[in-house]
Amino acid sequence: MAYWSKFIYEKNTYIIDLDTISAFSSELDNKRITFWLPNSSQPIILHPQGNHEAYKQVLDYLKKTIDRNSTRGSWIKINFDRKEFAIDLSRISSFVCEQNGRLISFFLPDSATNIILMREGNSDDYQKIQEYIKNTTGQSLP
Repeated sequence: MAYWSKFIYEKNTYIIDLDTISAFSSELDNKRITFWLPNSSQPIILHPQGNHEAYKQVLDYLKKTIDRNSTRGSWIKINFDRKEFAIDLSRISSFVCEQNGRLISFFLPDSATNIILMREGNSDDYQKIQEYIKNTTGQSLP
């Protein structure tokens, strides 16, 4: 089901199906939300001062999406690089793990952002990814 949002960003009017977005990044200190347009890698960066209505629409969407998908487990929240990411793991097509199992990495779709989680530094998020991989693929990483 589509979740269409219309807003103005950098003098252009966008109509975007938020259900097609695979990852969102939020920065708590400056309240920015970033997401990347599908098939383009173009970032959209919203903040409450510059575009309050669009910012609120995306926040509402994220809350509904995370709550709705928490039992299914495809959408997760993780902390990386001083940001909180909401990621639809079902859209990640590959995961990489060092042979010693110290870290897992994957690229966010439609973005050049590489998420790298270390078992020691991000143990909760690392475990979430490991569980998702095992439950979804039947495979495990070291």
